[in-house]
Amino acid sequence: MLVLAGIGVIVAGFLLRFNPLLVVAVSALVTGLAAGLDPLAILAAFGKAFNANRFVSAVYIVLPVIGLLERHGLQERARGAIAALKGATVGRLLIGYLLFRQLTSALGLISIAGPAQSVRPLVAPMAEAAAERQGLAPGGDAIPAMAAATDNIGLFFGEDIFIAIGSILLMKGILEGYGIVIQPLHLSLWALPTAVAALIIHGARLLWLDRRLARRG
Repeated sequence: MLVLAGIGVIVAGFLLRFNPLLVVAVSALVTGLAAGLDPLAILAAFGKAFNANRFVSAVYIVLPVIGLLERHGLQERARGAIAALKGATVGRLLIGYLLFRQLTSALGLISIAGPAQSVRPLVAPMAEAAAERQGLAPGGDAIPAMAAATDNIGLFFGEDIFIAIGSILLMKGILEGYGIVIQPLHLSLWALPTAVAALIIHGARLLWLDRRLARRG
């Protein structure tokens, strides 16, 4: 019965609104100690699970590094860099990022950027600095939200071009279950028109954002 103490830790931790990752880690530690394992054996079990199943993405390992960079002025540097570029606008900046996100996702590099890795520390501050140059008042969530939306659109419509992505393999498996045999390459090729359409449509939205900001200025 003592091994069930970990469940009590989880319930208590969530009720007290502690950090979920900390609660789960402490719960695992309590369960392991209650089962008679020594701390080194528990740590070895964590390491084995990580190495065998990749439960923790490498992306989350570098998040503390991004946090330290932000603490030491990464966002301010990003703002300064975009402010020094003549002709830089929110629309042009985010169109470039959209194209970058789609191309890298099409190559399978879906974790090379993202809301935590690139949007919050770099893209959003740069877009805000460009918007302020165009006459938008500082503050507000509109520009960071557009930067995050650009990242999502680039990833969503770019990743299906990569033949080894999970969504392509899932579609292949479902279609084969209904007797339709199709190669992943064919699915990837049919993802190209939607990716191009997404680039054109969202690019037009970003250019329209530039026009609205120009009218305000």
